Formats: sequence, C-alpha cells, structure tokens
Amino acid sequence: MGLPLLSLIVFTPVAGAAVLMFLRSDDAVRWTALAVTILDLALCIAMLASFDTTTHALQFTERRLWVPALGIAYALGIDGISALFVFLTALLGSICVLASWVAIDRKVKAFMVSLLSMQALMLGVFCAIDLFLFYVCWEAMLIPMYLIIGVWGGEGRVYAAFKFFLYTLAGSLLFLIGVIVLYFNGGETFDIVALTAQDLPFPVQSWLFFAFLIAFAVKVPMVPVHTWLPDAHVQAPTAGSIILAGVLLKMGAYGFLRFSLPMLPEASEYYSTLMLSLSALAIVYGGLLALAQDDLKKLVAYSSISHMGFVTLGIFALNLRGLEGAILQMFNHGVTTGALFLFVGLIYERTHTRSIADYGGLMKAAPVYTAFLALFTLSSMALPGTNSFVGELLVLSGGFAANLAVGASAVFGALLGAAYLLGMYRKVALGPASVGVRFKIRDANAREMVAILPLAVFVLWVGLYPKPFLNIIDVSVKHLLAQVHDKGSGQ
Repeated sequence: MGLPLLSLIVFTPVAGAAVLMFLRSDDAVRWTALAVTILDLALCIAMLASFDTTTHALQFTERRLWVPALGIAYALGIDGISALFVFLTALLGSICVLASWVAIDRKVKAFMVSLLSMQALMLGVFCAIDLFLFYVCWEAMLIPMYLIIGVWGGEGRVYAAFKFFLYTLAGSLLFLIGVIVLYFNGGETFDIVALTAQDLPFPVQSWLFFAFLIAFAVKVPMVPVHTWLPDAHVQAPTAGSIILAGVLLKMGAYGFLRFSLPMLPEASEYYSTLMLSLSALAIVYGGLLALAQDDLKKLVAYSSISHMGFVTLGIFALNLRGLEGAILQMFNHGVTTGALFLFVGLIYERTHTRSIADYGGLMKAAPVYTAFLALFTLSSMALPGTNSFVGELLVLSGGFAANLAVGASAVFGALLGAAYLLGMYRKVALGPASVGVRFKIRDANAREMVAILPLAVFVLWVGLYPKPFLNIIDVSVKHLLAQVHDKGSGQ
C-alpha cells in the first residue's frame, strides 16, 4: 500500500492520547477518543482487505534498527495467526469508548488516555516481530490496565489492581529471564523469525518451555494461577472488563502460538499431555466455579477460565483442527465474552447491583436488551449457528484426536457451560419480576446499540459463514504445524 500501515495502526492511539491531553471538555475528550478508535479500526479493516491469505510469510513488515549493539530493532509484521487479533483489539477499543460514555464521569481525560495507551501497547504485542519490542509492549501494558482497575474500579479496586499487577509481573519476570536465555542460545538476536529457525537442545527447550508456560499461563489464565482474574473483572469498570476478557487473556495463548510451539517444538510435543490435562482441568473447574456464582460479573469471569481452557486444549492438541479451532475460538471469545461484560455493565449502570437474585422479568422491562443478551448467551454456549460453535467443534475434534479422555472432559465442561448460562438467563430475563428492577430498568438506547450491533454481526457471521476467517489463519497454521512436527520429536 506504500504506507507503514502497521505503524499507523499502532501509533494512531498514541497520537490520539497526545491530542486528548490538550482538551478541556469531557465531551470533546469522549468524541475525540471515539474518532481515534474508529480511525484505527478503519486502518485495521484496510489491513485485512489487503491481507494475502495464500502465504504464511509475514506481511506489511517494517524494520528499523533501534539498538544496533544488541541487535534490537523496531520490527513489525503480521501473519494469519496475528491478523485477526489486531482487528479484534481495534474493534473492542471503539466499543470500550462507547461503553464508558456515561459510566466514567470523573477524570474522563485520564481514563481515555489510559484506554488509548492500552490499545496501542496491545496492538504492539500482536504486531511485534522483534522479541525485545514484544517484551516492552507486553510489560508496559500492566501500567494502564493497573490504572484502569485501580482508579476507576469498584470498592475493592486497590486490592484487585495490586493482585493483577503482582501476578502478571511475576510471570513477566520469568518471561524476561527466558528472553535472555533465548537471546544467548539463539545466536544473540531478538529477531523472532531468526529465533524460530534455531534448533535448540532439548534441555534448553525444556527450561524455556516452563519459564514461558508460567508467564503465559498467568495471562490466559490457567488453573491454578487464575485467582487474580475474578477480582480484576469484578472491580474493573465495564471497559476494563471488556478489554481484559476480549484481548488481554488472548496474549497468553498468543505467546504459546508465537514462541512455545515454533521455537520449542520438541518440548511442546513432549509436554503436550501435561498441557492437555491442565486445559481439561481449567474447562471443568472454571465451569463448576461459574455454576456456583450468584454475582453476574463473577459468573462471566469464571466462564472465561473454562472457555480459555478450550483454547489451550486446541493449541496443544497439535493438529490442524485443534489449532485452527483454538485461534478462531480466541477471536470468538473476545467477541462473545466482551459482549457479555458489556451487558453486565449496562445493567449495572441501571440497577447498581450485580446479584442475579436482584434481577428478574427483564424481558418485559427491556425486550431489546434481553433479546441480544439471549444471542450472546447462546453464543457462549456454542449453539449451532453462532460463532463459538464453529471454534468449539474444531477444538473438540482436535482434542478427541489427541487424547480421548481430555476430549470427554471438554464435552463435560461444555455441558456445564450450558447449565450455568441457561440458569443465568432464566433468572435474569424470565424469572419473577423484581420490584426494584421493574421501576429502574430502561431498554438499550441508541449509543448502546451502536456498541452491541457489531459484536452481534460477528456472532452470526462467523457462525453461519466462517470461511473468510478460517482462510486468514489456515496457511499460517499449516506452516506452524509443519515447524512443530519437522523440528520436534518426529524429526
């Protein structure tokens, strides 16, 4: 296209945040932030429109030396594995601004600056092809997310922000040690493509695999390092929960795809049974925890643990169906769970309670709201015709091919998902009307519908016609599998 498209995508939110610093009116801040995120989304759509689905090679690459003495470069590029997540980040960014329009009524400028900074750093993670640049963006994300939870969160926001920060920082420090070891064992380069081409000894691969495992497992999060997630979600403002569930959790799974599998193929194959077992544990345990919740936001938070278990199961099934299903399910989870957190935020703004027992009869009071809530609830259950069905079907198919017991556990987890989601919807939308809710509830307004409709479109688009999305990832996934099996134990 003749433009540094990825740099424009990454730095448009940064430029927007700089502009916000000079604005005085909260309304001007909101409208400018929305315009910036929409522009970024438009750039991402242009990127996808120009994306070549016939090659696994990195596209839209940019490279400039940054610290020549250490071989550090400002290097950007995307392939089929990262392209959908760049788009998802920009899409949810604009929805987060809309979701915060009324909910954030103090320090609006600081909030929008934090949100745009967060978006830029998340885009940097998915676009970086230099390991040092990746780590800088990965680590720097903690700061705006910590502020979003700690400043604009609920009553327990300080505790939740510290817990989030400490857990993720501990994982990031192990990742840093792994990066240093990889640098000195991989030819003293931070170039991700060059590091992927290295053939490291199995003991080094093993050590790095577990260092990366802890770092990525915290982000996913996998059981037993998941306990920061419910606190962070419950205390975060609506936009914080959307971005946390929609994008931040995907970065751990993306780390497995970008580093563990291609750089540590022998270790990934050797420890795949362990990873499948941990994934099955997350699916079932997360489902049981969600089933026991009476707090609407906690229920959705614990469901994320179960759903991300399907993602890691698909990744470490190490077959085409599992991997393609995992990547598609990462995108689907961002859409569906991001929407569910949006709906929780909308109802909380009206009632100031998250207790499921306080709701009831919403279908009569807010028919449009409950109709779309039904759509996203069915999507989260992976009902045929919705986006999650396609991804979950591929993951289960790959999971059964890899390990029969793990596949059976995943099916049980899916049944738990149907139980807690249908139970939640029955109580909230169809149950006996709550007097307090009956007089406070109003239906979704025009601004809220603008945020809801794009997510509803992707639920149905991926569910009814997934081919364009699978085409984007197919060639890159086949290349990744070839790397794993050619360089792994089957060599």
